[in-house]
Amino acid sequence: MPPKILVISGPTASGKTALAVALAKRRNGEVVSADSMQIYQGMDIGTAKPTREEMEGVPHHMLDVADPREDFSAARYVEMAAACVDGILARGKLPIVAGGTGLYIDSLLAGRTFAAFDADSPLRGELEARYAREGGEALLAELAQADPESAARLHPHDAKRIIRALEVFLTTGQTITWHNARTRAVPPRYDALTLNLAFRAREDMWERIDRRVDQMLERGLAEEVRQLLASGVPERCTAMQAIGYKELAAALQGDGTVEQAAQVVKLRSRQYAKRQLTWFRRNPGAKWIFWEKVPDFAGACHASTEYMEEFGL
Repeated sequence: MPPKILVISGPTASGKTALAVALAKRRNGEVVSADSMQIYQGMDIGTAKPTREEMEGVPHHMLDVADPREDFSAARYVEMAAACVDGILARGKLPIVAGGTGLYIDSLLAGRTFAAFDADSPLRGELEARYAREGGEALLAELAQADPESAARLHPHDAKRIIRALEVFLTTGQTITWHNARTRAVPPRYDALTLNLAFRAREDMWERIDRRVDQMLERGLAEEVRQLLASGVPERCTAMQAIGYKELAAALQGDGTVEQAAQVVKLRSRQYAKRQLTWFRRNPGAKWIFWEKVPDFAGACHASTEYMEEFGL
């Protein structure tokens, strides 16, 4: 039987870190972050990375594990995070995976493997050049000859996934559809109790998101972005596409003001929260904890403890 672990997920600004810390203190746990941007060093304010004070002495893993210049992948996350979870289990403690990146969470729980690739390979460069020269329709038509299922799911503008699908086929001789089907057939690596956090009223979530953005700016988000750019982090790298960083970088480069960028950050954060909720609703076995206007962590801890006891944690 796969080992049992706890997962706390939900949209941005929903209180995942605070609940994870509270439960870790009660149940001898350690937290494994599942946030695709908190992995980067030097990106603290805009990713809402927990501070030492917020951690309250609870060990946290998968924070600051990558340079922001790197093209970090879900495959690398699964490899590193699984090692963290297994280490926590070996120490007789409870792994608590907490974060809002659904792909990372699902891939970790499933033990999903990914077709190997090299972001700097000549093939990747050739396919990117062909996409720029010939367009998405041409490459999608080529993909359809080898992998019609993938091609049917993709839009000609989805350069990243079209190139990836072609790369997998040309490198391995197998389609990415075949690889994904084989991965889904493997038993899950972990048996997880998933707690999803959300606000009962959408307006309360919007208000909390807006307040968090304001707090980030007060704490120095603009200066954090300025320092990243000054250190040589490219404006177009994956890390700098994160919400908050992309908009502030543009403002600091002269495209609008910081105040205008803040309004865009709030809008895009709300949109992202909606997408996160859509993703997490796909899990029929998740237990939902709904906040009213203000999160009730004492009540959430009580409900979570009951869910955990029923689950065998």
